[in-house]
Amino acid sequence: MIGLGFQEHGGADRVGWVEIPRPEPGPGEVRIAIRAAAINRHDRFVLSGIPGVPIERPHVLGSDGAGVVDALGEGVSGLPVGSKVLLNPGLWDATCPECRAGQECLCRAYRIVGEHTQGTATGHVVVPRRNVHPLPPALSFEEGASVPLVFQTAWRAIRTVGAVRAGETVAIIGGGGGVATAAIQIAKNAGARVVVLTRSPEKFERCRRLGAEDVLLLTEEKPLDRALWEWSAKRGVDLIFDSVGAPTVPRSVRSLARGGRVVVIGATAGPLVDLDLRTLFWRQASVRGSTMATAAEFDAVLRELADRRLVPVVDRVFDWTDAKAAFDRMEAPDLFGKVVVRTTV
Repeated sequence: MIGLGFQEHGGADRVGWVEIPRPEPGPGEVRIAIRAAAINRHDRFVLSGIPGVPIERPHVLGSDGAGVVDALGEGVSGLPVGSKVLLNPGLWDATCPECRAGQECLCRAYRIVGEHTQGTATGHVVVPRRNVHPLPPALSFEEGASVPLVFQTAWRAIRTVGAVRAGETVAIIGGGGGVATAAIQIAKNAGARVVVLTRSPEKFERCRRLGAEDVLLLTEEKPLDRALWEWSAKRGVDLIFDSVGAPTVPRSVRSLARGGRVVVIGATAGPLVDLDLRTLFWRQASVRGSTMATAAEFDAVLRELADRRLVPVVDRVFDWTDAKAAFDRMEAPDLFGKVVVRTTV
């Protein structure tokens, strides 16, 4: 079975076609014939190599996928072969205390499809039955593939960990990536005033159409802390959604209102930061980490998508023959939304 992936860790030049065995579903598992798979920034880290995470090689990239049920393992029922589905890429053991409490993303055995297992940018993927969900009727395979990773991440970060309340101000750092386009919508639907910070004026109107009240242009002369301090009339911001890391988190902390929260969901530009703790305790503010979501939170996202209260944002769809170009597209400065590969392996 052919997939888009790598034989050895490194940069984008390592990405190409790899061959892995077609998986067979075991008890309680489902095999999905993938029709579309999405590429995420997370795939760059898998490609580079994540310290402490052994990654099978050759390795297929991709955490998101949508397709049709192809085969059922022993004990699986109520899911006809041929059903249109999407998958939840978060894997948990369903037996630990955290899982039994409904906090699956805190499972000590938690894994992610495409990182700890072979990914979705190929012909077939096997996952537990609990990870397979009906594709919302309004969504195409390409739209469905663009949903799982970013929408569940943004939902938990804003609604649960960030504990957003109606009327609060929410700042989204970066306006073009898939998780940012999801976060704008989720925060707006929660009744927040949303401001987006970006270095690309071309994205202003698109962010506003998703629900941003304001979009601020970041420059060397006006970094995010100064921009947010002025925008908030020196009050500060209640909730800041930060996926950048080292260059932005200290400035995000300085931009908080009293009782404000920075929720960190990634570190694309570096993981180590220096913080002035006096800002935290004097403003009674906090920095919180969040990743992925619980099963209930994932279900909530799917309900919102089915009702069209949330809308997938697809930057571009690539045919399978151009799958390598899809990975390169992640670095484009005009990227807006998710990059999807139409899989016809």
